[in-house]
Amino acid sequence: MQHQSHASSVSDSSYLEHRQLKAGAAGWVLLAGLGVSYVISGDFSGWNLGLAEGGWGGLLIAFVLMGLMYTCMVFGLAELSSTLPTAGAGYGFARRALGPLGGFATGMAVLIEYAVAPAAIATFIGGYIEALGLFGITNSWPVYLVTYLVFMGIHMYGVGEALKLMFGITVVAVLALGVTVVALVPHFDVANLFDIVPNDAAGASSFLPMGYAGVMAALVYGIWFFLAVEGVPLAAEETADPKRDMPRGIIVAMLILLVSGALMLVLVPGAGGAKAMSTSDNPLPEAIRTVAGTDSVLASIVNYAGLAGLVASFFSIMYAYSRQLFALSRAGYLPRFLSLTGKRKTPWVALIVPGTIGFVLAAVTGDGGLLINIAVFGATVSYVLLNLSHIVLRFREPDLPRGYRTPGGVVTTGIALVLALVAVVATFLVDVYAATITAGVFVVFIAYFW
Repeated sequence: MQHQSHASSVSDSSYLEHRQLKAGAAGWVLLAGLGVSYVISGDFSGWNLGLAEGGWGGLLIAFVLMGLMYTCMVFGLAELSSTLPTAGAGYGFARRALGPLGGFATGMAVLIEYAVAPAAIATFIGGYIEALGLFGITNSWPVYLVTYLVFMGIHMYGVGEALKLMFGITVVAVLALGVTVVALVPHFDVANLFDIVPNDAAGASSFLPMGYAGVMAALVYGIWFFLAVEGVPLAAEETADPKRDMPRGIIVAMLILLVSGALMLVLVPGAGGAKAMSTSDNPLPEAIRTVAGTDSVLASIVNYAGLAGLVASFFSIMYAYSRQLFALSRAGYLPRFLSLTGKRKTPWVALIVPGTIGFVLAAVTGDGGLLINIAVFGATVSYVLLNLSHIVLRFREPDLPRGYRTPGGVVTTGIALVLALVAVVATFLVDVYAATITAGVFVVFIAYFW
């Protein structure tokens, strides 16, 4: 019997030895940078498609509601991640609160979000490169391919390097948002926000040109301003002091994103016109070119730096999907080969598999709006389960030692839970076909678990 337990502990240690991440690579400033870099591409492209769904007023209401949902949820995640720091983050919290099935469902929803969001971002990278006329490219699939290959390679090289590089790129992107603000403020005109002609929907007006239903549809794009900030806790095992650093990092990131998102929402359509921006795949440079001329130097600066913002999010969400897949596989929920790590302690299989799926989706659809909707479906399902996990753990394990406590407790995460449920419904209003297929894929995964 003794011999058998020794054998199993040896095999356990060798199993874990090939499935380890590098500890202590990130402090709270890097974590805040990681949180911003996950999301910053949302300021450069994608959100503006919400103008076509709900007009400026509809998107404004969506931004406020989804900003409230994310802020409440981030306070809950700050508590959960300081209490239960693991690389599985959301799936780990949900497994503790809702049992193995709840944990698996949360992990799969997050995985759908993180595997598809980079595909959407790749389409916007293609749009920004076409706007610059680089390499004479008019069809973007080679751009998607190069983007995926280069960043998978950097990630396989190592995590500390990846996080620091990402931080640098994010700083450039934030500066580009600052340049955009400076360029557009003098040309802001309130009338530009309301230049979409109202249709005959219920409640339609110049403020809500697509009526009340437009507000619901715009929720999906209100989410794009913040999508993936909840990925910060995925770096828990690679953080120096998660109890202290994790809450600070994720809350600071959220505050920065609220400010940057509000500025873009007001100034870009306010200078470039809501109607023109509603179909653009490079809204920031396009807005600047509208007011400063097609050969504007500032527009080119923002166009290049916008590329940095898109790359930052692409790069960091790739980091997130690899850690999520790694954690689910290491725990045995998915085939175990997916959690193998290489000599440099990076999960190489978990980088390649979702990357391949994402590239195929981007190349086949080429439709950023469609891919946003799929990513948002996965995200909102996971938000419902994450907020529920916080509430359940507060009641079931009140004495758990918590490094940070959510202000407002379960009321705060309760607000986020209700708004997340509304957002799940919204994905079906934007594209019932895409949302239904994604829901079907999700159900297949749950069946696999059973």
